[in-house]
Amino acid sequence: MMTMVLLDWMNSPAIPNLFGSPVSWIEVIGFVTGAACVYGVAKQKLWNWPIGILNNVAFIILFLGAGLYGETVLQVIFAAVAVYGWYNWIRGNAGTDSRNDLPIRDASRKEILVGIGATAIGTAAVAMVLTHGTDSQVPWPDAFVLTASLVATYGQAKKIFQHWYVWIFIDVVSIPLYFSRGLTLTAILYLGFLALCVYGLIDWKRTRSAATPSTPEAIKAGV
Repeated sequence: MMTMVLLDWMNSPAIPNLFGSPVSWIEVIGFVTGAACVYGVAKQKLWNWPIGILNNVAFIILFLGAGLYGETVLQVIFAAVAVYGWYNWIRGNAGTDSRNDLPIRDASRKEILVGIGATAIGTAAVAMVLTHGTDSQVPWPDAFVLTASLVATYGQAKKIFQHWYVWIFIDVVSIPLYFSRGLTLTAILYLGFLALCVYGLIDWKRTRSAATPSTPEAIKAGV
């Protein structure tokens, strides 16, 4: 009974009308936790992972109600991958005894090719499932966001620098998708995500540059 009451409250309007669509409390919760999570990733904070898991739970409820089944499944997988990412960041660099010192690195050529291949094959496969197995009205963008987001989350868990480019492309696809499904606040959130991803890209690049020897003398000294 309490669960049903809580779900009813989460799906009740927090904002009666925002650009012609109501905004539920669960969408507000998703907005706040999502923005906090992306900022935490940009600043390389460990707390981004538990906040991200809370965001996954919020979006499971939100997307299920909006008929975005691919993204509902995605959030469940996100939560599982987040546990791995949280552990990986806490463990840090395997070559040291320190914690939370996992270095930012570039993707290898193999990782890039596997990522592109997995995104293409995964998008096609999931789109077919959504087209023939559900009443989804947007199977292809839904499938792309699902598959590419898993690739991006893997990169995030490994602190691969290029994962920011993947997130930026995902945001560009997600913004019109959510507007089309009446999830106005979530679409606005993804506009914010886009800005935060650009910020994260710049901040990680700055961090990596600061940790890289910039002079011949420093290189010779092993600094």
